Amino acid sequence: MNQQELLNDYRENLLGVFGDPSLVLTSGKGATVTDADGRTYVDLLGGIAVNALGYGHPVWVEAVSRQAGRLGHVSNFFTTPEQVSLADKLLNITGAPSSGKVFFTNSGTEANEAALKLVRSHGNSATPAKKRILALDHGFHGRTAGALAATSKEAYRTPFEPLPGGVDFVEPTTEALEAAFDDDVAGLILEPIQGEAGVHPLPEGFLAAARRLTREHAALLVVDEVQTGMGRTGRWLASQDVLTGEQAPDVVTLAKSLGGGFPIGAMLVMTPEATRVLGPGNHGTTFGGNPLAMAAGLATIQVIEDEGLLERARTVGQGLRDGLAPIDGVAEVRGEGLLIGIDLDLSQFSTDAPAPAVVSEARDRGFIINATGPATLRLAPPLVIEGAHIDAFLEALPTILDAVRSV
Repeated sequence: MNQQELLNDYRENLLGVFGDPSLVLTSGKGATVTDADGRTYVDLLGGIAVNALGYGHPVWVEAVSRQAGRLGHVSNFFTTPEQVSLADKLLNITGAPSSGKVFFTNSGTEANEAALKLVRSHGNSATPAKKRILALDHGFHGRTAGALAATSKEAYRTPFEPLPGGVDFVEPTTEALEAAFDDDVAGLILEPIQGEAGVHPLPEGFLAAARRLTREHAALLVVDEVQTGMGRTGRWLASQDVLTGEQAPDVVTLAKSLGGGFPIGAMLVMTPEATRVLGPGNHGTTFGGNPLAMAAGLATIQVIEDEGLLERARTVGQGLRDGLAPIDGVAEVRGEGLLIGIDLDLSQFSTDAPAPAVVSEARDRGFIINATGPATLRLAPPLVIEGAHIDAFLEALPTILDAVRSV
């Protein structure tokens, strides 16, 4: 079947919650993918910050294949060497205190669900009970009911209300956060860089203020590193420079790049205040911690370490941002490492929403990017992306923008 025939079958057989896909992808190598008609694209989105190692990395393929032939699933009545090893590795590379523990999930939204349950249980055990959870305006934490309750975007929330209550949204400024805190707050959940909002880093000093305020009010600090973690920003955690040692967050959630393309999530419970909250029977998952996901996670970390991909994300990302900034039609470039947001200069376009058209034009010219807003683009390429691919995109982007301007 060709691409159009497959797309027609997709519309016939799959629930349209994602809208119509633009391509049918059949294979990939490194930072490129190929569609069902044989056309190849440079993937500058990386499965939305998932495919840290790109496609078909031999170490990752060998590790997952070997594990598939050995053991694919066991129930959580048991554990496996891979599960124990990955938990130990995660606690080590993230600088977790000795009190740190790990709970494995299958996705980022599940990791955040677990974290929110932990916060709620912490609040309910206090005297008097703490009934409020704080989340940030413009934040995104997932699509399941609990995670959605902490996600601020009205378009995501409204069709499913009433959502679980007790969540108050705060503008991401230190002043607003200080005003919102009181002793009835059970916890605060935040992203160090708000990815779905257009790759907006939190203001200088915000993370330190969040740690101080949660400590002062006996609340838990949850840092959602689902999109920013595991090397995406050139560090294992985007928050690692500020929230470390005695200032470590109570909970960190991970997913996306952690599995290098295999579904996996994790809740890292860092502090003694947090590790004592949940006990046997309080939470669970059938597939979380399965051996295949654990093998994928271990292989991903191994490649990031062996190939120096943290440093590479920093240097390549800086070069990409430096190359984007002077392009005519680009108003602002934000981000860290290989998580980059680009605001377009609306004065140069005939529409207030040029970003989707730029995405379409870029795809027609062999580049996969995405729009997080009417005038905002996001790049999150594999950490292994080659300089030639970045150079090609920087060379093509002015022509892409010119094509959209002329419409």
